[in-house]
Amino acid sequence: ADAGSVSHSGLSQEAGSVEQLSLHCAEGSLEWLYPTGALRLRLAPRLPPVTAVTEDKSPPHVTACIKPSGTFRGAQLYLEKEGVLELLLPEAPRPRVRCFSWLPREKVALFLQATPHRDISRRIAAFRYELRGDWPARPALPAASLTAEGACRPCNDTEILMAICTSDFVIRGSIRSVSNDAELQESVIGVSAARIHRQKFPLFQAGRRPAGSIRTPLRCGVKPGPGTFLFTGWLHFGEAWLSCAPRYRDFQRIYEAARRSRQNPCEFPVD
Repeated sequence: ADAGSVSHSGLSQEAGSVEQLSLHCAEGSLEWLYPTGALRLRLAPRLPPVTAVTEDKSPPHVTACIKPSGTFRGAQLYLEKEGVLELLLPEAPRPRVRCFSWLPREKVALFLQATPHRDISRRIAAFRYELRGDWPARPALPAASLTAEGACRPCNDTEILMAICTSDFVIRGSIRSVSNDAELQESVIGVSAARIHRQKFPLFQAGRRPAGSIRTPLRCGVKPGPGTFLFTGWLHFGEAWLSCAPRYRDFQRIYEAARRSRQNPCEFPVD
């Protein structure tokens, strides 16, 4: 399955009990009603073969992202990796996405521990999750030539060429505005699209001048600036997140050089 949901009531559990569940879907949601005891969620996604190529030939990672609901109460969520626990979501967390990665051979699980309360009737621990193979945990965008996987650095030529072939969206356009959300630690880039090359979901609505927004971590310090960019990235909990966004003239040069040497991984229309 590509997506799914689990709804679980802790009323039948004893306070010290731990129930084991497995998350096989690539994305979905979990809602734990009236938390008591604990849930151990084994992460075992059925992932497609990895297609991305990295320059250092390092083993592909699996990435998971967790987004708590606005009413997450009654439990705390921990990452259990090789037997070590790390707190991911405290009780009543801020609505921020938490991402983490691991190698396929590593043993990883989520440990959802109920917190003691006299009245549990109004408490629900709910979150959405995504499990991806070789997927950037923190898509980012620095201010100049705009981005790469999680490190606030410009993408190199290989990453740009792979991004136009594999991304959820490829949009040619310009930056209209940049707004910052300090609570979510996100920057929202308002984009005016000159051409929609690809979008798996209608992120940019059709019209005379389609427009939409793309997100990136606040720490990357995005600033509005002139010029035409080729925005690429991923759909992340229903929102567009940036991966690579070279200036369009730079992309044209990179693509033409790769095409002449027959190293372009896919065909792409270049004006």
